[in-house]
Amino acid sequence: MVIKVFLASSSGSTAIKKKQQDVVAFLEALKVDYTELDIACNEQNRMWMRQNVPEEKKPPNGIPLPPQIFNEESYCGDYDTFFDAKEDNLVYAFLGLPPPPGSKKHNGDAQGEEEGQTGDEEEGEGGEADDEGTELETSRGEDLAEEEEKEAVEETDEVTEDTEAQEEEEEEQEEEDLHSEEEEELQQLEDQDEQGSEEEEEDLEGTQAEEEAE
Repeated sequence: MVIKVFLASSSGSTAIKKKQQDVVAFLEALKVDYTELDIACNEQNRMWMRQNVPEEKKPPNGIPLPPQIFNEESYCGDYDTFFDAKEDNLVYAFLGLPPPPGSKKHNGDAQGEEEGQTGDEEEGEGGEADDEGTELETSRGEDLAEEEEKEAVEETDEVTEDTEAQEEEEEEQEEEDLHSEEEEELQQLEDQDEQGSEEEEEDLEGTQAEEEAE
């Protein structure tokens, strides 16, 4: 089973970047195998993520924000539900993974019926936390989406301005180079004309000298 973490590598939101880093760092600390899927540079990843997040887990605007976590095709949750599972020491249960050998019961290791029951109760609390996390995400989902869109537009405008300025500089440089080449060609032509005139004068003087000698 492979854990899939959908991220936005070029997100302009500091909050989203911190959430993504938190998820990745915690998975690496647990030595959980996972795959990062970028939704900013890959349209297929973005569409797959949106289509596979359950409707009841989506914000009012219908656009789930990264990070989103899946176990293969099964949806695990977003950052808020991941954070709640981490706080409750139920990350393995959240990810749908078997706990590693020798792990404590808070990582899902069954140590008897009593502990198993405790784990079930904790998972139930985690489910309630999922609902609370969803409500929180709903309240701020639209604001984050608008913020990302605004920042993306600003970045696009800046890139466009830089490109236009660079093109203008290149055009000016080309004009200067062309002007320099024309001046150089004119100078060469003038030098050739002067040289030709001198040669003609020398030829003429030589001819006159020969005539006089005769």
